[in-house]
Amino acid sequence: MHPAASSISPDEEPLIEEPSVNRYSQQRPSDRLHGAYVIFFLLGIGSLLPWNFFITAKHYWMYKLQNCSDQAGPAGQAASDLRDFFESYISIASTVPSVLCLIGNFLLVNRVPASVRILSSLFVMLAVFLVITVLVKVDTSTWTTPFFALTVGCVVVVSSASTVFTSSIFGLSSCFPMKNLQALISGQAMGGTISAIASVIDLAAAADVTDSALAYFLTADIFIVICIMVYLLLPRLQYSRYYLSSQEESPSLATGPPDSSAEDEAEGPRSASFLPRNIDVPPLRPILQKTALLGFCLFYVFFISIIIFPSLSSNIESVSKSSGSPWSTKYFVPLTSFLLYNFADWCGRQITAWIQFPGPKSKLLPALILLRTIFLPLFILSNYQPRAHIRTVLFNRDVYPVVFTVLLGLSNGYLGTLVMIYGPKIVPKELAEAAGVVMTFYVVLGLAVGSACSALVVHLV
Repeated sequence: MHPAASSISPDEEPLIEEPSVNRYSQQRPSDRLHGAYVIFFLLGIGSLLPWNFFITAKHYWMYKLQNCSDQAGPAGQAASDLRDFFESYISIASTVPSVLCLIGNFLLVNRVPASVRILSSLFVMLAVFLVITVLVKVDTSTWTTPFFALTVGCVVVVSSASTVFTSSIFGLSSCFPMKNLQALISGQAMGGTISAIASVIDLAAAADVTDSALAYFLTADIFIVICIMVYLLLPRLQYSRYYLSSQEESPSLATGPPDSSAEDEAEGPRSASFLPRNIDVPPLRPILQKTALLGFCLFYVFFISIIIFPSLSSNIESVSKSSGSPWSTKYFVPLTSFLLYNFADWCGRQITAWIQFPGPKSKLLPALILLRTIFLPLFILSNYQPRAHIRTVLFNRDVYPVVFTVLLGLSNGYLGTLVMIYGPKIVPKELAEAAGVVMTFYVVLGLAVGSACSALVVHLV
């Protein structure tokens, strides 16, 4: 759910001043074998992989939470409630703590080295995923509610660590050329698609749900280890040392999370801010005044998307489920909800590299974003199950949720990215990165409020 960067021609004036490359005596090194590019791409995947692995393992969570569904009385009812509203609870647990961690990382950016924040967050994510992996083969049928509480706690910790890691790695990339930042954002966009593909492969290869989940979470464990290894390798590259030297001379004032200043890169070494070093926090008032409308647009894009995905979309069943075919019972949700949405979202983000319409001051932009509200009734009136209040299923063919999911993902990726890259462009140069941070707060706020509303919407359906 993090937009990609737009492409900037070499002739465009960068939004933030660039320090002179001539002051460096050595010749600018090349990225040998595209090593740094590949590293940033892998780190981009790793930044969103934990969240994606949590939400795409729906079949496993439903299996764990249905173990006591046959029990009579309050225990069985509690298990049913946890199962039906699981995605909403997970969304809340993942997005709300992110707001606090984003603020914390913003305040610590000049006090704690980026390497400490990045490595510590990666090790925390690895530790939590190892716990989740071990629990796959543990019989939790007699303690379903505590298992659910433990899972939510793991989501909170992983989401918090992922937020710190993501914002820190994007801040680090601000002193590299734009192609490396684009690699990072492209990797982010691929994270959801990769996790969805891995989920489908595991489903097809393993006959048992727990075997499938074990292979799935082991994949996540291995990938986090890979992220740790490639990050440790990054400063060993001559190419990286050349660009990181500028960060040592002019440390960033504020490290922005994903997309904070993706469009501001030039090809020389740079630091993310040139405001005085004794200023702890950039002035917010001019940024808020300039970005108010775009901020609302960004908030609303992700507000609508998180209400629908995954809480509503992953509970839409195939209308031919009673036939018992593998497509309708086993693969329909992983393919039509998770894989299709993530791939469409990735495509929407990539389109912004070539097309940037409408502009930041166009009235069409907020109109298109408000128009996305129509996705709510479209998904509700599809074959969402279980239904307690709204009995009508208007779109009773499998093709409808497929089309709706594609449009939801494309519009989320395209419009969200468009608004995000406009934010730092409409403020003074020295506030561009800080504006990127503020825009990210709008993203997180939209996700947090939307997650809370998703639980309400699911209960009303």
